[in-house]
Amino acid sequence: MRIDILTLFPEMFVGPLTESIVKRGREKGLIDIQCHDIRDYTKNKHKKVDDYAFSGGAGMVMTIQPIADLIEKLKAEREYDEIIYVTPDGETLNQGIANRLSLKGNLMILCGHYKGVDQRIRDHYITKEISIGDFVLTGGELAAAVIVDSVIRLIPGVISDETSALTDSFQDGLLAPPVYTRPAEYNGWKVPDILLSGDEKKIEAWKEEQAYQRTKERRPDLLQ
Repeated sequence: MRIDILTLFPEMFVGPLTESIVKRGREKGLIDIQCHDIRDYTKNKHKKVDDYAFSGGAGMVMTIQPIADLIEKLKAEREYDEIIYVTPDGETLNQGIANRLSLKGNLMILCGHYKGVDQRIRDHYITKEISIGDFVLTGGELAAAVIVDSVIRLIPGVISDETSALTDSFQDGLLAPPVYTRPAEYNGWKVPDILLSGDEKKIEAWKEEQAYQRTKERRPDLLQ
């Protein structure tokens, strides 16, 4: 998979995209991530990439020219399965979206800033709009990093044990059950006996029940 990220602040991705699972996927050659500075494509001699909205009001808007030129340049080099705009009014990211995006080949992600981008970019280039929740961030960079991480970990070979991602919360519509590790007792706090029994059938039944109960208590909306 290749992911091209369009941003005003490429250095914000240095940490999130160069550590942990994402780093492993890049080192294995399973994912190619390229960050592009939108300012490099503006024709404004002052490198200005924002302007006032025609409608007036507070806040600035990212201008169309540098974004359009950068998108056109990238599209001339390869075909993209999705061109994603990260925005608070997009479809809320969930595991299903991450699963579907992980099956794609080439993705482009546009990070907004200020009051957003000129609507014509959204109308003529964007194929999918994604939000990570009902709140507003300073820019789309952190949200884009969340999207990238949620997708990359699902690509076969990125995580050593590929079945691990398939047992995460939300994959089957439920939250994951509680997990324990050694020692079996610490400060008098014991691991449930069933997990030490060796009876795989009973253990799986226990996990399913725990997952259901946890979902019922914490996210009953998922059961609807």
